[in-house]
Amino acid sequence: MSQFKIVIAPDSFKESMTATEAATAIQNGFQEVFNDQVTYDLIPMADGGEGTTEALKEALKATSYTVQVKDPLFRNIDASYARSDQYETAIIEMAEASGLHLLTHEERNPLQTSSYGTGQLINEALKHGVKKIILGIGGSATNDGGVGMLQALGVSFKDVEHNEIKPGGAALNTIDKIDTSHLNPLLQNVEIKVACDVTNPLLGDQGTTVIYGPQKGATEKMIPKLDSALSHYHDKIKEELQKSVKDIPGAGAAGGMGTALLAFLDANLQAGIDVVLDETRFQERVKDAQIVITGEGKMDEQTIYGKTPIGVAKVAKAYDIPVIAICGSLGDQYQEVYRHGIDTVFSITEYPSDLKTTLENGPQFMQRTATNIARLIKLNLKLKP
Repeated sequence: MSQFKIVIAPDSFKESMTATEAATAIQNGFQEVFNDQVTYDLIPMADGGEGTTEALKEALKATSYTVQVKDPLFRNIDASYARSDQYETAIIEMAEASGLHLLTHEERNPLQTSSYGTGQLINEALKHGVKKIILGIGGSATNDGGVGMLQALGVSFKDVEHNEIKPGGAALNTIDKIDTSHLNPLLQNVEIKVACDVTNPLLGDQGTTVIYGPQKGATEKMIPKLDSALSHYHDKIKEELQKSVKDIPGAGAAGGMGTALLAFLDANLQAGIDVVLDETRFQERVKDAQIVITGEGKMDEQTIYGKTPIGVAKVAKAYDIPVIAICGSLGDQYQEVYRHGIDTVFSITEYPSDLKTTLENGPQFMQRTATNIARLIKLNLKLKP
């Protein structure tokens, strides 16, 4: 068999393997069969959610740094971000500073929670001379339209008595004047690329408050108040910045953070998988491959909506490269992926077992599955005339 190249580009398998660990296990499985006959390019993937920073850190040779910021309720916490001095790029996840996981269930209250800490992380990155910020905005605890973040970056939101408005979503209704004159000047020459998998507008029945407010602690009584506050906020943006962004897909992302990023920072909102594919130079690295292997924890009909395996397959199919997907488990209508560029799917589950056992043995199951796939490929190569 002549030398050929396999690109291995899985997502993380939640609570079992990071994307890097999954890719390594697949490579180990193939090496049991093919020895040195194959070259491998491991490209850990993510779709903007959990694991995005780790995937991009590897691609950009970035290092993690920890700083003290304010959590959604203005308590001091340590939060991390990653920075690549070589590529002058910072990787920031909003959830690190402003995430729902930072609050107990009882503390969830979008009337009060603020995105201020996310702005502090951006300020920290700017101090180190970055020219690009990749911002993931999933998992937020806030519905403040990104105002907290903007305040940390130097934008002032004053009420009729010329006082700075209070933190939280409810206070947006008290905005009288917006002053951007003290916005951090280091932002002027920085590209902000946002990993955003939400296409909701800011307001209304499909807006951020109605769709995502309840998971952040919004009661039925809170929802009209929060939506009204965001509407007032956008009216002020339109009045003072001469911009209308409320209906742009993604304006409602992360409790309206999308609106702040679009209107104040001229950010570029992209699907998370597209950001990762771009930053890892996936298209360039895959075009001379003979096989692409991808995967995720569970494969079902939801996989076709912006998930890693479909993003990977879409690029591979542009070069007519076969795509094999490996997953932890198969869900309802997983066969839908066959219409979106994936050629075959394998589950790593070897025998009936409880979830704990499956998660703990993920790398071992993955390697053995990869070995079986490699044997099948080798057999196919032998059968070819």
